[in-house]
Amino acid sequence: MTAHYVDSFADDLGPEKIVHIYEPKSGLKAIVVIDNLSLGPAIGGCRMASDVDTREVFRLARAMTLKNALNDLPHGGAKSAILENPNVTNKEALVREFAQAIKHLIDYTPGPDMGTDEICMAYIHDEIGRAVGLPHVLGGLPLDELGTTGYGLAVAADVASEVLELPLKNARVIIQGFGNVGKAAARFLTERGATIIATCDTGGAIHNPDGIDIPGLIEFKKSGCSVTSSGLGKLLTHEEMLQMESDIFIPAARPDVFTVDNQHLLITKLVLEGANIPITHEAAEVMRDRGVIIIPDVIANGGGVICAATEYQGMNEKQAFERIESTISRNTREVLERNLKQGQYPHSAAIVMAKERLKEAMAFRAHM
Repeated sequence: MTAHYVDSFADDLGPEKIVHIYEPKSGLKAIVVIDNLSLGPAIGGCRMASDVDTREVFRLARAMTLKNALNDLPHGGAKSAILENPNVTNKEALVREFAQAIKHLIDYTPGPDMGTDEICMAYIHDEIGRAVGLPHVLGGLPLDELGTTGYGLAVAADVASEVLELPLKNARVIIQGFGNVGKAAARFLTERGATIIATCDTGGAIHNPDGIDIPGLIEFKKSGCSVTSSGLGKLLTHEEMLQMESDIFIPAARPDVFTVDNQHLLITKLVLEGANIPITHEAAEVMRDRGVIIIPDVIANGGGVICAATEYQGMNEKQAFERIESTISRNTREVLERNLKQGQYPHSAAIVMAKERLKEAMAFRAHM
């Protein structure tokens, strides 16, 4: 990678290191970005997707830097991606080979992300003794099984509901992406009385104005089939779902779902960013100007990394959930204060909040 290319997105926070991995015999291709280590060794997810590039991994790593700082975690930010379809037949072999390839990157501990899970983390831990989000049997706190990211989204919804006077009971919620994060968010929000009116996966979308049977859909998804085969709602295209009116919209899938060019399609009162970087900052500013309130990803979906850091520190499940509730509640309240009363844009406010802690920590580093 040329210095010119790195300089195109480097700044005073990072990145500290970008590593491209290629193993010709197996075909393994991967990218690791260690963004900032001023708060401590980095924790960040390892995703598996065939269409990820270096810039996207950097943006995800930067989000982890900010997220860890906002959540008072003693960890820097990093991210990695194995460039392969997550349904590949030799997944275990690729994950194990990836683990060996990052063995020397001792400042980076991977966790589960899109396309990977606690089983993948068990493989990595078996190879190099360094991973979080491990299965219970290995003493871990499996983020997806516990639904900690979805729980954090529900906590953010609790606070936003109070501040915005938007009751969760009977609130119409659309969840874009019914993977691990979307399923957990749906479950926790349904427990609060919300009505999930639409959701989707890669196969398409479904809609039920009276509310989708979430326990039934979660059980159905264990079959591995698309939500469109569940019979629990009217079939929609992804584009049709994005244009439906709701009270709360949760993007819980891929990055950059909404940009300046298509943000006008979203008709909602509150966005809880369940995925990482699902809305460009420019689009979020336009949305804010037309009255849509956004709780940024680095705050709203922090439950997963808080749980991972809790596991890293040898703490238990109860402590993880307590930590998620207290931290995300505080951050949601503060970002809404800055947004509604001080007029700051949501992502800008969150970045300022995170940088205040990062700058203080970086002042103690002689080489920064």
